[in-house]
Amino acid sequence: MRQLIFDSQLGTTVDFQPLTPGRVGLYVCGPTVQSAPHIGHLRSALVYDQIRRWFSHEGLDVTLVRNVTDIDDKILEKAAEAQAAGGTEEWWALAYRVERDFTAAYDALGVLAPTYEPRATANIGPMIEIIETLIEREHAYVALDGSGSVYFDTASWPRYGELTHQQRGDMENAADSEPVGKRDPRDFALWKAHREHEPASASWPSPWGRGRPGWHIECSAMSTSYLGEAFDIHGGGLDLRFPHHENELAQSAAAGHGFAKHWIHNGLVNTAGQKMSKSLGNSVFAADLLGQARPIVLRYFLGSAHYRSVLDFSAGALDEAEIAFSRIEGFLDRALRELGAEAVVSGPVPEDFRRAMLNDFAIPQALAALHTRVRAGNSQLDGGDRAGAAETLGGVLTMLDVLGLNPNDPHWAGRESTGQPGAERALDALVGELLDERQTARANKDFAASDLIRDRLSAAGITIEDTPHGTHWSLHVE
Repeated sequence: MRQLIFDSQLGTTVDFQPLTPGRVGLYVCGPTVQSAPHIGHLRSALVYDQIRRWFSHEGLDVTLVRNVTDIDDKILEKAAEAQAAGGTEEWWALAYRVERDFTAAYDALGVLAPTYEPRATANIGPMIEIIETLIEREHAYVALDGSGSVYFDTASWPRYGELTHQQRGDMENAADSEPVGKRDPRDFALWKAHREHEPASASWPSPWGRGRPGWHIECSAMSTSYLGEAFDIHGGGLDLRFPHHENELAQSAAAGHGFAKHWIHNGLVNTAGQKMSKSLGNSVFAADLLGQARPIVLRYFLGSAHYRSVLDFSAGALDEAEIAFSRIEGFLDRALRELGAEAVVSGPVPEDFRRAMLNDFAIPQALAALHTRVRAGNSQLDGGDRAGAAETLGGVLTMLDVLGLNPNDPHWAGRESTGQPGAERALDALVGELLDERQTARANKDFAASDLIRDRLSAAGITIEDTPHGTHWSLHVE
């Protein structure tokens, strides 16, 4: 079976064949660290974590590069606003603080650390080299106003617009700098000359004077520095296709680089059916999400839709995810009790799960295969088919490992919702006391009292199970 991926540039599904057999080079646009991470950032990082884990499961050696944009107009503006209000935090300190917030949020969701995580401020040299090449090839020019800025000459590159299939004449003007000094308002900044009102620390020496890089050149330099001038996949959010990715492709190709063989874009996140935006005030931030649900349940929810589709977050979405994931946990707990720890051996992924992942990482179908095995495993345990249940358990564990959702993984140990710290421990203690009372009643042959406790627990949504190894409880969900 072949690995299929949807190539955003081609607009169709294609066979994926790595440039180097057995190895995958994957570049993902990371955050601009200006403000706290939100649900869209988490969803995007998780998408590429799922893809990476699947490639690794298939035996491929994956190099994943996810950059950090730590110098940008917005970062400087945020720092200046805070200082005008009496703050003392420098722009670089703000960027580092926010970067740590992103790292903590990714880690909470079990997103594996990238192979490399370059920062823009540490890669100024490679950016200048590409700009010099573009000037030599007459695809870039120093600003006409003598400021020292450098712009990409979009008219000089006939292929401009090839990623998003736009004609240059129909494109929006570049909004990354004032049109003064440009040959055409659609030309975009490669290098921004230092401005007097900006901190001197936010500028670097260059052949054109002190300044800082434009946004787009950062990713062109960092991707090729770590993956080479040609690599397998460039990924990012759908909102980055234009102008960011379009401009990346243009400047890299014009510099003579093969750049990305394939482009992948993940869908965005809606909140209650509306596009998430600051103007609507409907942004959902990572800290709030991690206070509403267990991190593993949040990972389940954020990764449950197909990566190219819109993910809709609404009231009750996390409750539904908790119910669905609890079914999986319930089977794992039951199988471990009834089969013993020796049965916890991962097996091959079921064929329908593998088909789903090979078909452009179709997570909804992969999850359907997972839940099908969970139901089958419970039926096998009900019927006393221990061998069949053990085999099913092995497949379930492997699927969960591939998805980063195995609750037995040490990563998830002790990770609870920050909104209700210790809630599960408290519930376990209270139910445990009632079960002790029930056991005492049964020992005294007071079956009326025993049944009353069972009924009280059932009314509260708690199911109890008497086994040769003791009584166990679970939160009963439909």
